[in-house]
Amino acid sequence: MGNAIRALVAFVPADCCQSYMVRDLREMPTDKMVDLSGSQLRRFPVHVCSFRELVKLYLSDNHLNSLPPELGQLQKLQILALDFNNFRALPQVVCTLTQLCILYLGNNKLCDLPRELSLLQNLRTLWVEANCLTQLPDVVCELRLLKTLHAGSNALRLLPGQLQRLRELRTIWLSGNLLTDFPAVLLHMPFLEVIDVDRNSIRYFPSLAHLSSLKLVIYDHNPCRNAPKVAKGVRRVGRWAEETPEPDPRKARRYALTQEESQDGEGPILPSLLLSPNS
Repeated sequence: MGNAIRALVAFVPADCCQSYMVRDLREMPTDKMVDLSGSQLRRFPVHVCSFRELVKLYLSDNHLNSLPPELGQLQKLQILALDFNNFRALPQVVCTLTQLCILYLGNNKLCDLPRELSLLQNLRTLWVEANCLTQLPDVVCELRLLKTLHAGSNALRLLPGQLQRLRELRTIWLSGNLLTDFPAVLLHMPFLEVIDVDRNSIRYFPSLAHLSSLKLVIYDHNPCRNAPKVAKGVRRVGRWAEETPEPDPRKARRYALTQEESQDGEGPILPSLLLSPNS
């Protein structure tokens, strides 16, 4: 039924559609939350900006590419979801919402982030996955309270050295990028608890045993010839993850050989003994 209604709404003129979707939003919600996700919005309903006590605003899965300056009136906003829209640039007004703790920007068309993002010094979680980033914007390294960074499914080839300034960072998700080397800066961040570099092009992993806070490292779907060495109790997800402390070097050499042959278009199917249960 929900899909049928959405399909019907697609044929309704945009202005009428928006009026229908937000007709009940005339008073401040008692839970201080407005969820307009999947509402076919092409323009943000400005009257929502009159809800000055609003704490959570969800605008995911719409057709938005801009936001009105009136949004800056929501100075108590802590969570803002703008993912799955059509933003090519982050609206400057977002950078005025200084109480934001969580900002969802995934699945847009962002190629960069504005310098003014550094004003969001209360930000704890930032999602920028599935955009068009070819490098991690330097401004991210100025978000000193950031604890979780989701930057997967972009086109990142390296990470800036300044990232180690983020001493509160605990989890970093980098799957589906273009990394050919394990990011060196992460080796200088012993406070990290989760590192995800799944689905990249990393061929060799340095030892991570010195990262004293590490709990989980995900490195599957890389053409690696070794598994990252980790401290006792750290979970690994990837080839040879169950072997301790390191994979059998003979298996590593055989795997590397089959990978090279496969790239030439004539490689055999990988022997089952090389495939770990987590592969």
